[in-house]
Order: sequence, then structure tokens, then C-alpha cells
Amino acid sequence: MLKDMTQSLQPERCARMLRALAAPERLRLIHCLRDGPRNVTELAGLVGGEVVNVSHHLGVLRHAGVVLDEKQGRFVVYRLHPDVFHPTAAEHLDFGCCRLELPPLL
Repeated sequence: MLKDMTQSLQPERCARMLRALAAPERLRLIHCLRDGPRNVTELAGLVGGEVVNVSHHLGVLRHAGVVLDEKQGRFVVYRLHPDVFHPTAAEHLDFGCCRLELPPLL
């Protein structure tokens, strides 16, 4: 029974995602991406950060599977991964092992 529970939990995947959220800057980026896809320059303006730092944090989120990136012309556009963020349930991120409740958008 314990073996089945740990297989469904996917502890390595869950830990990777939770580590990716362990920075205030990344949580701010997730908040901004709830409204929809944005490029690095837009996100840097919204969070008041340098493009290079925002790009680094987006890379961490992408590597963890929290965000996806897509080349659109000369820009890379980031969006929350649909397996993690469901627009119909916009009040949380669902990692499978746990859910992160998000404050309402103003």
C-alpha cells in the first residue's frame, strides 16, 4: 500500500516544483502570468526587475515544469503550464502532490 501511495505522490517531481517556488521573484512572476502569456521584457516591467534576472527565474520555473516557453517572432513568450495552472480554477496551482492557493487578482 505504501509503495502505491509514493508512486502517485511523485516526490521528486513535487520537490522540484516546490523548490522552484522558493523565491519571492518567482512567485511574483507566477502572479503576473495568471493573466496570460507574456515575454521577458513585459514581465521585467511588471515586477520591476532586470531582464537578465527575470530570464534566470523563468528558466528555473521552466526547468521545474511550472511554465512553458514559446518563440514568437523575436520574442520568447512564457505562460503557466496547463498541467499546473487551470484557467477555470485560477485560484491555485496544482502540482499533483499539493496545491498552492493564490491570492485573488485585483
